[in-house]
Amino acid sequence: MIPRSAIMHGNLIIVSAPSGAGKTTLVAGAIARDNRVRPSISFTSRRPRAGEERGVHYHFVSRAEFEAMIANGEFLEWAEAHGNLYGTSRRAVEEIRSSGCDAILTIDIQGAAQMRKLFPDAISVFIVPPSLDTLVERLENRGTDTAHDRRLRLDNALHEMEQFVNFDYVVINDDLNRAIDELVAILTAERCRLERRREIAARVLQTFNKQGRG
Repeated sequence: MIPRSAIMHGNLIIVSAPSGAGKTTLVAGAIARDNRVRPSISFTSRRPRAGEERGVHYHFVSRAEFEAMIANGEFLEWAEAHGNLYGTSRRAVEEIRSSGCDAILTIDIQGAAQMRKLFPDAISVFIVPPSLDTLVERLENRGTDTAHDRRLRLDNALHEMEQFVNFDYVVINDDLNRAIDELVAILTAERCRLERRREIAARVLQTFNKQGRG
């Protein structure tokens, strides 16, 4: 039997959305259901919110530390959003993909645009809230942002929503379980594309040819 991990390089999955659309919760649900996808945990200069753990939700660093990492070329992409810096570790993504697992990035619109240019073969997924009212309600209910922060996120939401046309897939997060199912289905379908399975199928075909010659 041909070991797939020895042949396949993991996909790069980009998941983005307006702030408050539920992308972090949705991605966590997909990771819990699919053991072939691993998160690339972003670095950020912002402070942890209530309930957030270092190394689990983000790698929290100071702004000075973040800027030093930029200077050292440690990020595949980085951007400033809502007054804070966010970045994707080059090393982490490379290690996940070289292991044969998919690397999934939960990043903002700016970061997603950078990654699509850097990796044209990346699979991009945009998460859409069912309505603006729902987005407002979610931002208010999570209770982790100041009124100023909520206003800033809502002001940016229209521009962010307009970017859905630049993504490969759109998932409507009106029902969390169904949205997770859809994201897992995307991950599975992308692994089954011809260009991803061509080499495996060709090697299997060789075993048929050997049998036929025997």
